[in-house]
Amino acid sequence: MLSVSEAFTRVLATARPLPAETVPLPEALARVLAETLTADRDFPPFNRVAMDGIAVVHAAWAAGQTEFAIEHTQYAGAPPQPLQNPLAAVEVMTGAVLPPGTDVVVRYEDTVLENNRATIQIAPPAAPGVNVHRQAADRRRGDALLAPGTRLGPAELAVAATVGAAEIRVTRRPRVAVVSTGDELVGISETPLPHQIRRSNAYALQGLFIQTGAEVSLFHLTDELTALRLGLTNIINAGFDAVVLSGAVSKGRADHLPGLLRELEVVEIFHEVNQRPGKPMWFGAKSEGPVVFGLPGNPVSTFLTACRYVRPWLRAVQQPLGTAEAADEVPAPAMLTVEINFKPQLAHFVPVRLTVDAEGRRLATPLRVGGSGDLTGLVGANAFLELPPEPVVFAAGSVWPAWGL
Repeated sequence: MLSVSEAFTRVLATARPLPAETVPLPEALARVLAETLTADRDFPPFNRVAMDGIAVVHAAWAAGQTEFAIEHTQYAGAPPQPLQNPLAAVEVMTGAVLPPGTDVVVRYEDTVLENNRATIQIAPPAAPGVNVHRQAADRRRGDALLAPGTRLGPAELAVAATVGAAEIRVTRRPRVAVVSTGDELVGISETPLPHQIRRSNAYALQGLFIQTGAEVSLFHLTDELTALRLGLTNIINAGFDAVVLSGAVSKGRADHLPGLLRELEVVEIFHEVNQRPGKPMWFGAKSEGPVVFGLPGNPVSTFLTACRYVRPWLRAVQQPLGTAEAADEVPAPAMLTVEINFKPQLAHFVPVRLTVDAEGRRLATPLRVGGSGDLTGLVGANAFLELPPEPVVFAAGSVWPAWGL
């Protein structure tokens, strides 16, 4: 049986970068950049006033002058007007161009303005440049600002906007089919019979994959073999990048999916992983077609295996060729707050609540989960620990990798 690390390696080995497309800037939020964005001019593009106040010549102030006549006012967005008299001052607003001929700004709070004259009430600084944001202090024209592989958040959109990127090259979103199976499942608006339950896994997976940047389509197939074969055939051949199945991948009499996938020429890469929950997980790929994840049907198994394997695959295919895998797919160490005993020699995924103590340590407190079917046990979890098959006892205070949820 495969280890978790070997299964993960085989999953990522199938990840191929998706093609790029051009979208309007407002539609690029949470997309992955597929080009380099450079500064089209200096940042800031001029010597910028950083405080409301007056702009003067440092040499005059340093020589003992404290009272300055206001020559004119420089507003943000207005063309610069130079100071004509080096012994006078210009009233200036934050964001304005520093008036040529001046080299220091004194805040309003440090002056008294009266009758169009300003009296400075503090000692001069040792050098000019105070309260001035110098041209090119942040970036120079031509500097790379955003690299390919960057996931675009609000701050990155602002950077793109300021360099005039009205349209932007991003990786195409992965197209994912989420397929629930089973006669015991009914729609969320239906009243289940005593032997039925409402579909929930599909919506958990849909939310997880949308958060990861995917376009998601939902399907449900019954256990009747002919209908299952027809439905699966249509989905496999519908042009999705990935098909994620929930249920019917174990070895029970009604677990038809592994056999049907072989009929559809989806090549099995592995079936069963040395882990709990999620031991029966199936994974394969079709030549010139999608990869297929067969996740166990119990809610906790479905969700945790999706986080551990499917989400990293989705992030990997959005990374342009030659860029690193998304950094947030690297688990961070966290310290167990209580002892855990786990006898089966399987890797153990433990839902936890991560907190940070006063000393800055990341603490992992296991949640009470009543087995793989207890979907309510995941409420409140923000991560899961990945514990190795050995030892049997995991002591309080021991440190283990934690994957975010």
